[in-house]
Amino acid sequence: MQAVNPEDDAALLAPAGPPALRMAGIHKRFGDVLANVDVHLTVSQGTLHGLIGENGAGKSTLMSVLYGLHPADSGSIDVFGRTVRIAHADDAIGCGIGMVHQHFMLVDTLSALENVMLGAEPHWYLPQASAPVRQRLQELMESTGLRVPLDSAVADLSVGDRQRLEILKALYRGARILILDEPTAVLTPQEADQLFTVLRQLRAQGSTVILITHKLKEVMALCDQVTVMRAGRVVADMPVRAASVEALAQAMVGRKVQLERPAANAPPAAQAAPVLQASGLAMRDGAGVLRLSGIDLQLHAGEIVGIAGVSGNGQSELLDVLSGLAAPDGGTLQVLGRTFAPDAWLDPFSARDIGLAHVPEDRHARAMVMDFPAWESAVLGYESLVQYCRRGWMRAGAMRRATEAMMERFDVRPRKAKLASRKFSGGNQQKLVLARELGQNPRVLLVGQPTRGVDIGAIELIYGQLRAMREAGCAVLVVSSELDEILALSDRVLVMYHGRITGNLAIAECSQERLGLLMAGAGV
Repeated sequence: MQAVNPEDDAALLAPAGPPALRMAGIHKRFGDVLANVDVHLTVSQGTLHGLIGENGAGKSTLMSVLYGLHPADSGSIDVFGRTVRIAHADDAIGCGIGMVHQHFMLVDTLSALENVMLGAEPHWYLPQASAPVRQRLQELMESTGLRVPLDSAVADLSVGDRQRLEILKALYRGARILILDEPTAVLTPQEADQLFTVLRQLRAQGSTVILITHKLKEVMALCDQVTVMRAGRVVADMPVRAASVEALAQAMVGRKVQLERPAANAPPAAQAAPVLQASGLAMRDGAGVLRLSGIDLQLHAGEIVGIAGVSGNGQSELLDVLSGLAAPDGGTLQVLGRTFAPDAWLDPFSARDIGLAHVPEDRHARAMVMDFPAWESAVLGYESLVQYCRRGWMRAGAMRRATEAMMERFDVRPRKAKLASRKFSGGNQQKLVLARELGQNPRVLLVGQPTRGVDIGAIELIYGQLRAMREAGCAVLVVSSELDEILALSDRVLVMYHGRITGNLAIAECSQERLGLLMAGAGV
């Protein structure tokens, strides 16, 4: 039993009357995949309600049914005590339901204000329509703390601003029940803290928030009630004050989960030559902003090196340079016996040929083609391997069989190689990308955000696979915004701040406090 702070126990302050939401007997099938099975969900008014489960457990499907994106095959929905029929998103909006998707539904070329107005213009003459919309948004920003530059193009907004805009858009349309799908998956820790402040403020003002997340610590810190789904069914529903991270994790996967760091791995011999060595890497972006400055690093066979830092401090650019996706302005790279300079830099094709694999941070933009079937995404970049190609002809059958083996090894669900890549949950997409890159037994592995948007069971599997690569003699570089993840995986930690490496510590020298200071630039 965990201690309860009565001031934070909003469940005690929930208004009397019917629940904000009651879903009863919800069934939803996609072909032969049963996504929701007799689901019952009750959410009290004025509370923060966590909805958790493994990737593919049916959480997002259930909320898509509530928001009118998918019709339920059977079951009923009551909103504020009234039975409603929700066939389309317009029906949900009319019932006071809003949804902020994990991948934002915004038009990059329009301004923030225009995105809010889109589809809800109060007048046909747009200059006249914008004035009342702007005034209402100013009121909402003042009352909620959701501040967004309304005249900026969405393309120029930060990820945090885009999310705040999505919430404002839902509130402008009258949302009293707000669904957030993996809201912190792409936020920096600071942006996540700002979001939590806003959500608590919305709860205090009477809004009801349903939080779909894989991050159990967020549930424990933020929510009043939590519902756990597994294999399309509700398997647990309890007040957060009666829960623990360990109990929730076990409910999600049906067994105990082990994420803690195992016994210390012996570091590589000091005299062993590095398999990857970067010297003096420097890089400016298209606007001339310095992103990398004087980067020196080494990777040895049989170690995992973690890179810690607040997002935006050069980690992404460093991964691009080391993987051959971008060339630096200065510096050299020695990797697996080859030396590269800016005028003749490594490219992704050469990287694969010499045994360097890369799992990008953004799996949608850089690791998969979402309209491809899973078996095509599972061989991207490796189509010319002899097992997949003979005399210039691709062997689709061999590719599908290889994909099925990858799915089995990495527990990708559903195990349907012909299913479109976009129809897999984010965590299962990530497992498929990892299966593809690890399956070639690389000597150097670069991984960006290995468990972003991934459930706790899949995190355990991914950690195990990365550790197995290290034990097999691979040099592994991991970039993660999750400090707990860096500490759980790494033998050595590099800290980046403003494009520089500000710390190079053996794991025994690391603590949350020490790394946090380095990440904040203390002593730089």
